[in-house]
Amino acid sequence: MDGNERSQASDGQAPRKPALAPGLYIVATPIGNLRDMTLRGLDVLQGADLIACEDTRVFAKLAGHYGIHAPTIAYSDATQDAAEPRIVRALAAGKSVALVSDAGMPLISDPGYRLVRAAVARGHAVTAMPGASAVPMALALSGLPTDRFYFGGFLPAREGERRRAIAEAAAVPATLVFFEAPHRLAEALVDLAELLGPRPAAIARELTKLFEEVRRGPLDVLARELAAHADVRGEIVIVIGGPPEAAAPQAEVLDEALRAALAGASTRDAAAEVAARYGLKRREVYARALELRRETGS
Repeated sequence: MDGNERSQASDGQAPRKPALAPGLYIVATPIGNLRDMTLRGLDVLQGADLIACEDTRVFAKLAGHYGIHAPTIAYSDATQDAAEPRIVRALAAGKSVALVSDAGMPLISDPGYRLVRAAVARGHAVTAMPGASAVPMALALSGLPTDRFYFGGFLPAREGERRRAIAEAAAVPATLVFFEAPHRLAEALVDLAELLGPRPAAIARELTKLFEEVRRGPLDVLARELAAHADVRGEIVIVIGGPPEAAAPQAEVLDEALRAALAGASTRDAAAEVAARYGLKRREVYARALELRRETGS
């Protein structure tokens, strides 16, 4: 080490870390257990000129635990319009800016995409410090295939929109991963079980925390179990096995299912629901639904 570092060491002080290069640093933070913060992530947060946080109050807990003293700015869905120009100006001035969400990897169902896009468009360096994320952890714990997966983010809160989202994902040839709020979990599982059938699934809750729990079983069984536990708490990740390979239903069965669905839904939604149920192509089922509509004159 050079003379300055030797002098600091002889005074009983840790050598000062080199300043961060200018640019935007996307930093993963723990999803529950604070010890899951990475060393590289800490280096960035302790050396950054500015930290953009989804919620500065949430970040204050992590900052206090690890002695992070950089100034912060709120960057959330509600504040990004006002915060983005300030952050871009800091980058233009040669500052190092760290971006964090409340938990896990920023941009994964969290704000940040617009800021990354703005930084890239202006030629600023952008890099990321990997770390904790609920999606790969839930996949790893699920016991389901992980070679291919589809992440659908949070399921919509409204029933009709939620059922459409499930129907659209039903034919994806991969393991499905969704986030869900605890107070909507029971009703979401009912829709998932009805539209996807008894696929194997896992419900991961409170990952990395004291009361971490993973329930595994067929979707319909999990739906019944969770219906009896309305007091579920914590962050929820739902992991569902891909569509089974099954023979196409007979024409009479398909028409009966379509007529029942058409009685209470639009042609598009009815076709999507039936296609999801039987693992069929939506375009072909939609064409048959149009024929049934014409035949009945409805």
